[in-house]
Amino acid sequence: YTSTQASEKGLKVALIDPKPLAGWRNNYGVWCDEFQALGFEDCYRASWPRAQVIFGDADTPEENDRQTGKFLDRAYAQVDRAKLKSKLIYRAMENKVEFGTQNVKSVKHDEDDVSEVTLSDGSVVFAKMVLDATGHARKLVDFEREFTPGYQAAFGIVCDVESHPFPLDTMLFMDWRDDHLDDAYKSVNDILPTFLYAMPFSNTQVFLEETSLVARPGLEFDDLKVKLKQRLERLGVKVTRVEEEEYCLIPMGGVLPAFPQRTLGIGGTAGMVHPSTGFMVAKTMRSANVLVDAIFEALRAGKSGMDAADLVDESIPASDSTLFSAKSASEDIWKKVWTEEDLRVRTFMCFGMETLMELDIKGTRQFFKTFFNLPRDVWGGFLSWNIGPTGLLSLGIALFASFNNYMRYTFVTSALPFMGSFFANFASAQNKFDSSRWGGAFLEINTTPKKMPPTLPGYGGIPTPKKAKMNFSETLPTKDDVSMDEDEEEKEEKEEEDDDDDEGDQVAMLRTQPSS
Repeated sequence: YTSTQASEKGLKVALIDPKPLAGWRNNYGVWCDEFQALGFEDCYRASWPRAQVIFGDADTPEENDRQTGKFLDRAYAQVDRAKLKSKLIYRAMENKVEFGTQNVKSVKHDEDDVSEVTLSDGSVVFAKMVLDATGHARKLVDFEREFTPGYQAAFGIVCDVESHPFPLDTMLFMDWRDDHLDDAYKSVNDILPTFLYAMPFSNTQVFLEETSLVARPGLEFDDLKVKLKQRLERLGVKVTRVEEEEYCLIPMGGVLPAFPQRTLGIGGTAGMVHPSTGFMVAKTMRSANVLVDAIFEALRAGKSGMDAADLVDESIPASDSTLFSAKSASEDIWKKVWTEEDLRVRTFMCFGMETLMELDIKGTRQFFKTFFNLPRDVWGGFLSWNIGPTGLLSLGIALFASFNNYMRYTFVTSALPFMGSFFANFASAQNKFDSSRWGGAFLEINTTPKKMPPTLPGYGGIPTPKKAKMNFSETLPTKDDVSMDEDEEEKEEKEEEDDDDDEGDQVAMLRTQPSS
């Protein structure tokens, strides 16, 4: 997307990707108003006029079975990955973006007006600006501190079923019910809750995903599969065919790259995943527009650094003040992509993520029940990363005022270990929010970190999809029963981590000198 936007402005762009035509692995969900504003409303696989959140907080399982929860009056869609990527690739070709089917081996910024990018075949590309879009692989941007995100983990399937209970006009955004779980998994869910995310395409086809909103470390895929299996049994859903499996691991929060730095970043590599929800597609696209505008202006201002004459007002005489400086340009671009306001918003969201990880299932249900009863522009703005610092403070006050006494106590004790770092970084708009409790200092208090109950072996970091074992019985086909195309298998072996908008080993380079 960034390369198409830059090339539409007349900039010379090289897109380095070893497999530019490979499909994207993950399914992406978006709010329709956001995607429509970006001009991609024609790239939906399916859409629903409303969404639904089921809290599962009734007194009995039978009452939970009948619970409808909260309907959200906001349209939601699943992105058609093939259509969206084809649209972007076609635009890039129309705009004469040059494709390099290699990996990037290294980047050097020895000169102030050009960078040297070495590819895996030994060839070199010279670029005025270099953009790292490698997702959470973070291959080119520099970080000053350890990256310690939380992880959103999910296992999903697109499948044919005999029938299902989901209304076709409603996307199930969250279902926090857990009456379906056996004792072992229920004890785990009490501390590390998961929810069902479901998209009904027809009466016999549906996308189903068991999701851990955020945890550190993340839940294992095998556990998510078992929980999904038990949930489907409770719902009476019998799967007849699995069309697609999804293993989703999204790092959330953590530190941003060091900036300013010469290498620019976009998407997961630049910390654009929503730290509290995992959303990032629309946010990344909006940020890409800001980034491209800033690059264009920097190159235009540095007349002698451009060799695209039509981007420069020839009536302006060249002088030392108009010489292109990549160092100065990158500093200005980072400031425009991550403004002080955006840094404060992200600090608030990281604080929210850490607090959510401290909540048990009861606290989680109460939190979202209160959150989604706020006005739509409040909860919608937060989910869409379309809310300012003042709005966020108003959100926090509104939540606390609406909480019952139990939730107020729970929220305060969960948030307390991170408040010092939050207030310091929110006030100063710094990129130094500390995800460790009490800022890493030793302090005894009645808010200890959650520990995994000893009911399930093997809890820890999520294995790669290649190593994950299928544990389904006849209710769901095993992996051996599912045919997958070669591209999907190759990508499964190649990638260990996903994020909402990671497009593999890509570097978009705005270059004005030929490659050698």
